[in-house]
Amino acid sequence: MKRFWGFVVKEFLHIFRDYRTLLILFGMPAVQLILFGFVITNEIKDARFAVLDLSKDETTRQITEKITSSGYFRLDRNLNTYHEIEAAFREGDIRLVVVFEPDFARRLEKERAAHVQLIGDASDPNTANILVNYATGILNNYLLSLNAEAIPLQIIPEARMMYNQELKGVFMFVPGLMAMLLMLISALMTSLSITREKELGTMELLLASPLRPMQIVVGKVFPYVFLAFINACIIILLGWAVFGVPVRGSIALLLFESFLFISMALSLGILISCITNSQQLAMMISLVALMLPTILLSGFIFPVENMPVILQWLCHIMPPMYFITVIKSIMLKGNGLFFIWKETLILIGFTLFFILLSVKKFKIRLA
Repeated sequence: MKRFWGFVVKEFLHIFRDYRTLLILFGMPAVQLILFGFVITNEIKDARFAVLDLSKDETTRQITEKITSSGYFRLDRNLNTYHEIEAAFREGDIRLVVVFEPDFARRLEKERAAHVQLIGDASDPNTANILVNYATGILNNYLLSLNAEAIPLQIIPEARMMYNQELKGVFMFVPGLMAMLLMLISALMTSLSITREKELGTMELLLASPLRPMQIVVGKVFPYVFLAFINACIIILLGWAVFGVPVRGSIALLLFESFLFISMALSLGILISCITNSQQLAMMISLVALMLPTILLSGFIFPVENMPVILQWLCHIMPPMYFITVIKSIMLKGNGLFFIWKETLILIGFTLFFILLSVKKFKIRLA
């Protein structure tokens, strides 16, 4: 029995001395609890909206103030014509547009009813539906404060969804799944391919061959570039053929952006392989550092605006967030490079950063 308890104590000491095991046991659950606790919520705050006020009276001004002061919305701009609505949505910042019909206050007073049009950006159908419901609730609460008379007043909201009128959830999931799959396939498989050579001891044989180190890395990576790009094409094709997800923009631009994201993910996989020596560690880093952030902190499922400020900062250093924005902009909104040049430059910057850091780490290991 003493031997048994001695063995148990030895195992405890072994675990406590291994910081990686402690990190998995205690660090990972704590991080996941915090992330899921803050990120998984249906409540939306500070969503940007625009107002097209064709009446410009005291009543429409009060309703706009009610919407703004609710905490769910933040007024981004005032529009002057219907033509500005499409442009505002294409820029990607506006989630909802509230349109007041002409003579709103007079119609409400004389005819006892007036119309408000609520136009949502349904490229993210869940968020659009929630925001329309929020705005409808605010309008109803405003009416309750006015309906003290015998004849009740009516504000009739008319909801309209841009880019996804049927509110199909697949319009949101296809771009997000595309980002997640390309990230995992490219980064995970690349990191495992190179660390496998290190773990088996064959990397030294490769380095002793006539091939240069950079040629070895490129040779290892190139098949995954091809396979990941084929995967991207399959996802786009299946999304269109099976689920009806349109490609309203340039297919050439969509494929270029996909290739750019794959290159970024591959460069990240090379970096992971340069800082690890085992497939197990490379897989853990890839899954924990890539899959969860791609799902939770990229705007794939949960809007970034919902999150605390610190998590929003983390979202902005997650490359999948920019790629998902690009994919939705091209596929659903039909935008060109003019509307996504910032995200494109950011992805290029990430790619160059990971490549330069990988080259530096790789040279250090050769020394």
